[in-house]
Amino acid sequence: MPPRQPLDADEMLDIVDENDQVVGQAPRGEAYARRMRHRCTFILVRDAEDRIFVHRRTPRKLVFPSHYDMFVGGVVGAGESYDRAALREAEEELGVRGLPQPEPLLKFLYETDEHTWWSAVYQVRWTGPVDPQAAEIDWYAFLTEEELARRLVQWPWTPDGLAAYRELRERQEFPEGSPEDPRAAGR
Repeated sequence: MPPRQPLDADEMLDIVDENDQVVGQAPRGEAYARRMRHRCTFILVRDAEDRIFVHRRTPRKLVFPSHYDMFVGGVVGAGESYDRAALREAEEELGVRGLPQPEPLLKFLYETDEHTWWSAVYQVRWTGPVDPQAAEIDWYAFLTEEELARRLVQWPWTPDGLAAYRELRERQEFPEGSPEDPRAAGR
């Protein structure tokens, strides 16, 4: 049996600079291989009981295969807005139609030695059934905040999703501009 190719390596992405301004375009596989900065969306999905949708990525994912994530989402296509990508990615991964427009929460630059992308974080509530995309998701469940916290130390998580979750939690705990804000100048 021939080896499986990673998903979506040929998808075209906008390449952006440190200020999130478009400076070119490249296929996703090349952007990852050459550490070219691009754009991604992260959507935290809650159900009617306020539980968070958590899933395990398939082994065919181009980055972080078989890792768990508390966000659905993905790359922003060439010429696509963050808002449009957030809605598209959430509907695709959850396998639903008619999802409300996700609410933007924050944006931050995710950078490691291997990867770099501007990350727009959203949230949305979905109270209907889900039918997750089998090509993207191996397993899923809706977990309470407490269940998720217990799993954070037990399961392998996508590093970018974990960074987005920590950034979101920090901003919820210490709102921007508050005296306790660790992002404030001089700290």
